[in-house]
Order: sequence, then structure tokens, then C-alpha cells
Amino acid sequence: MMNPEPHAMHRWLQQLLGDWTSTSGCDPQPGQPAEQSVGAEHGRALGDLWVVLEGTGTLPDGGEARMQMTLGYDPEQEVFLGTWVGSMMTHLWVYRGTLDADQKVLTLETEGPSFQGDGKTARYRDVITLVGPDERTLTSFSQQPDGRWNQIMQATYRRA
Repeated sequence: MMNPEPHAMHRWLQQLLGDWTSTSGCDPQPGQPAEQSVGAEHGRALGDLWVVLEGTGTLPDGGEARMQMTLGYDPEQEVFLGTWVGSMMTHLWVYRGTLDADQKVLTLETEGPSFQGDGKTARYRDVITLVGPDERTLTSFSQQPDGRWNQIMQATYRRA
């Protein structure tokens, strides 16, 4: 569809624009120490319909990670769509998601390589929660074989 009018959900995404600092932690594997990271993110608009979030952070080995997320909304399907790529992975993650009734929690579903290194595919869920106009969280989950969702990472973003 060419030149559609922005929808209320496109305007919702505009809350993610601007400069942010982040702190994050990955839930450790049994017997491993917790991994902490600090970073920064810049959110910019791509027209009125998409946002691009470009971030940096530290890897457990002290190296730098770079990430990019795109998010938009498809009013015909009534879903949020997006992608995520990171300098530490070769997989392009493709999102499909929904916003809760209070318009505070955006749940993004995706599928990709299992982090178990077993060559299988797994389901993941990234949840963006608006805590306030200057704070949000991103919590990542992986689906377990029994269907439960296990938290694997959480980041807190504060407007710079």
C-alpha cells in the first residue's frame, strides 16, 4: 500500500524515538555468573510509519555489540511488524506482535536458532513495556519444550 495515512499505532511507536541509555542483564546458565551490560540507543523515525532503534552495548567478553530494530504497524492485519539484527549473530529476527489493551505492553513473537546450540529452531518473545514517558523495559523470553516461557534477558532504557 503506497502512502497510507498514519494509524494510532504508528503514533504509539513514536514514543520510542530519541536518545536512551540502557542497562541489561542476561539470566545466567546454571553455574555461570550473571552477565551485565550498559549501552545506548537512538530511536529515529522512518517517515510516519516506521521507527528504527539503533543500539550499542557491551558483550560478556568486553567487546562492543551493535543492534538494530525496526518496528511498524500493519493496519490491515492489525499487527506490529519488525526486525532485529545484531553484530553478534548471523540471524535476521522477524517480529509479529500485538499491543495490550492498556497500550503499555508490546509483545513481539519471533522464531530462530535455538540458543542450546542443537541445530533446532525455537520460539522467542520480546516484550517492550512502557514504564513511563522516559523509561521502558525490554524483556526476552524463550519457549521451553513444555510450553512455558523462560526469561532470558531484561534491559531497562531511560531517556538520556
